[in-house]
Amino acid sequence: MSTLETFPAAETGTPPPPGFWSSVREALRGSHHDYTDGPIGRSILLLSVPMVLEMAMESVFAVVDIFFVSRLGADAVAAVGLTESVLALVYALAMGLGIGASALVARRIGEKDSEGAAHSAVQAITLAVIISLVLGIVGLLLAPMLLGAMGASPEVVRIGTGYTRIMLGGEVAIIVLFVVNAIFRGAGDAAIAMRVLWLANLINIVLCPCLIFGVGPFPALGVTGAAVATTIGRSTGAAFALWRLTRPDGRIPVGRRHLRPDFAAMGRILRLSGTATLQMLIGTASWIGMARIVATFGSPVLAGYTVGMRVVVFALLPSFGLSNAAATMVGQGLGAGKPERAEAAVWKACVYNLVFLGAVGLVFVVLAGPIIRLFSTDPEVVRHGSAALRVIAAGFPLYAFGMVLTQAFNGAGDTWTPTWINLAVFWAFEIPLAYVLAVPLGMGPLGAFLSITIAFSSLAVVSGLLFRRGGWKTKVV
Repeated sequence: MSTLETFPAAETGTPPPPGFWSSVREALRGSHHDYTDGPIGRSILLLSVPMVLEMAMESVFAVVDIFFVSRLGADAVAAVGLTESVLALVYALAMGLGIGASALVARRIGEKDSEGAAHSAVQAITLAVIISLVLGIVGLLLAPMLLGAMGASPEVVRIGTGYTRIMLGGEVAIIVLFVVNAIFRGAGDAAIAMRVLWLANLINIVLCPCLIFGVGPFPALGVTGAAVATTIGRSTGAAFALWRLTRPDGRIPVGRRHLRPDFAAMGRILRLSGTATLQMLIGTASWIGMARIVATFGSPVLAGYTVGMRVVVFALLPSFGLSNAAATMVGQGLGAGKPERAEAAVWKACVYNLVFLGAVGLVFVVLAGPIIRLFSTDPEVVRHGSAALRVIAAGFPLYAFGMVLTQAFNGAGDTWTPTWINLAVFWAFEIPLAYVLAVPLGMGPLGAFLSITIAFSSLAVVSGLLFRRGGWKTKVV
């Protein structure tokens, strides 16, 4: 029976819990629900709805930039693409810091220690600012050399240096925004994180065309204008998030008393976040290795694979929201001394994700051709892109479990387990398997695509076995 199902008040002696749509509206408004008690399904819903929308908003930044920059020509698009490749490392760092901060805050909230949660939050933000300022200065100074090292032509370096300098120099906005939103998620204030990205995206959408093309009183900055708009949007979002963190009505009201640096606390966050960052980098780098293998079969194959993977990643965004909800439930459940509730929440989130990704995977398998044709009309690109989408989507049902379980370990503060799993599954297994299937066994691109599905499934099985052993329940953070 669904945990969101209503029961007659006469039988339970208590008012019936709100229905599905009432819970969705509450999730969007923002809820002060106690996630360590009450129906697990409703808790997951209240957390996951704004988290899913937050993930969708994060993807809008890159889409908006490339939409307007594409009007400036191929060199401008190349500058954005190469800079995004460098920023992938920044995003990995930001997500790693966010995982550490979220795990600590969730644990303190579960313990009903709002003072400890506020202290951990401030130390995490301080650490994020220090790291991002140092890296930002390096990026600001080395922007032209980084573009050149990525293979940019002299013309791309010329028109793209301003864009790269601003994006890398302003990475404090990226990292702080990721970390503060992770803090809100860990505290259970997912709706605030969602609104922060709504605000940041709205500003970027308005400013991007104005600053690129010189609309009205704005100067025409070309591709550099996209970086200015994005940085202003993210900075405004980060400032709004920091302001919300100091509100007395929040779950973790931060005050001046928390501003004193605590290097021991920063060290704990750094240990957690360092492993989580490595985890993110391992996963990101494995896709680079896979693309290298696929590229040996020619541009049409690589183009089809690229389009197929972009469709896959976009489809997985809602699942990341569900997985983050499970991580919050784990952290708060362990903090409240309820490991059984934390475990039950994870398995229930796995089932919800299975239903969603199973349905999406079925659509992709059946309609792979028409979906790929939305992005390309080249017959070879469509053929290989459809094959990639069908084969990878076939692994969605098991990967639904793998995504949630990976974040569950992170939510418990056990960041090493998923790091080792990623290293073993993606590098020691997937990449060699892709090469063996594609080249020595003569399966070509299909072999590489099949290795991704096998790796997704293996990750789910290995994660499930280790999760059931329960070592994460005793992790101290």
